[in-house]
Amino acid sequence: MSFTPAPGLRPTTDRVRETLFNWLDPHIHGARCADLFAGSGALGLEALSRGAGAVDFCDSAGPATALIQQHLQTLQAQNRGHCHRMPANAFLENASEPFDIVFIDPPFGAGLVDSACVLLNQRKLLAPNALVYIETGNGEKLPSLPPHWAPHRDKRAGEVCYRLFVVS
Repeated sequence: MSFTPAPGLRPTTDRVRETLFNWLDPHIHGARCADLFAGSGALGLEALSRGAGAVDFCDSAGPATALIQQHLQTLQAQNRGHCHRMPANAFLENASEPFDIVFIDPPFGAGLVDSACVLLNQRKLLAPNALVYIETGNGEKLPSLPPHWAPHRDKRAGEVCYRLFVVS
């Protein structure tokens, strides 16, 4: 999978992605997913390749969403993957169906994790037992999360901290 370099675009490494999808393996088949701050689309495309039922890719950069759309065509997954060229918060404000798995991997240090989590919670966009993946820089503080978001797994790799939460 190729991508066009852009400021703030930092595709999740193969090592981190492999660990994450080992964690998600029992839950991914047929899941409705959202890849917020999609960038290269690596997380959502991996989810589709592992059997996710549908993935909404959200990114405000036109070149990013155009490239994801090309990858969806290559994978013949246009009917399961949908690109939304808009900020994640705008997408979440208009979403109406709950997600089973949500990937939150914004540009590091941009302060975007908190508002995405707040909207997911307030708008009730998470299905029962949904999984929320949050990837941040090692030095970034995790925002206050709702009490019903239970930490499930967490790990660090280089400058990356990645966590998986179960929403009850």
